Amino acid sequence: MKFFQKLKAFVWSKHFLKHTLFIVLTYFLVITIVVIYLDQYTNHGEKIDVPNVVGLKTASAQSKLEELDLKIEILDSVYKPELPVGTIVSQDPLPTSKSMVYVKSGRIIRVQVSKKSRLVEMPSLIDKSERMAESVLKNRGLKYRKNYVPTSESNGAVLRQLYNGREIKEGTKIPIGSLITLVVGQNNASQPVALIDLNGLTISEAKARLSGISLHVLVGACDGCTNAADTTTAVIYSQSPEYLEGVTVSPGTTITVSAEKR
Repeated sequence: MKFFQKLKAFVWSKHFLKHTLFIVLTYFLVITIVVIYLDQYTNHGEKIDVPNVVGLKTASAQSKLEELDLKIEILDSVYKPELPVGTIVSQDPLPTSKSMVYVKSGRIIRVQVSKKSRLVEMPSLIDKSERMAESVLKNRGLKYRKNYVPTSESNGAVLRQLYNGREIKEGTKIPIGSLITLVVGQNNASQPVALIDLNGLTISEAKARLSGISLHVLVGACDGCTNAADTTTAVIYSQSPEYLEGVTVSPGTTITVSAEKR
């Protein structure tokens, strides 16, 4: 009984009430400060529409986002040869008009941009036959030219593979459409001849130009040609192997051409 009387007296004492009031005020003060800080730190109540930046160049998109106090981050590049380099092709998050999602200031908008080149791995063509090497390069979307060097062995085989004048190793990644130089061994009994540019010539003119140097013409396509006479007078607009200054081919090589009637 005396214990409860003492407890009641202590609870209603000025000392206890003063400290209790101090604790309560401190609690509410801390809670108030935390709430205010979180509101400011998290921008509570702020809603920013995410704009659509797909189709814009990176610099334009960055300016547009910075006006809204948003940031941009480029995730990676996507092969889109039909678009100018650096055009945005996707974004995350999506525009508010599509996703109905709003963001706060400082949010990072992650994008993918376009590029015109796609990389492929260089194959190993050393010791492979000339024709096999050509086929492999075509299948990978790579161009080629051939330089012949005299050799008593490995006749018709690839001895070296060059890119921009330097040896290129198997597995090296290069853009599609790159030009590879194949150094091909050739027996001294068969000297290479310079490749001739046939573009702009008629098919009959091309045959006449090649007849004296042991090269042949094969008409792969003739646009608008309906008879043999059309084929003779059609004008060549492309050839394979492609003409490049200094390129040589072996005697007996067939040059496949595409022409059109004019």
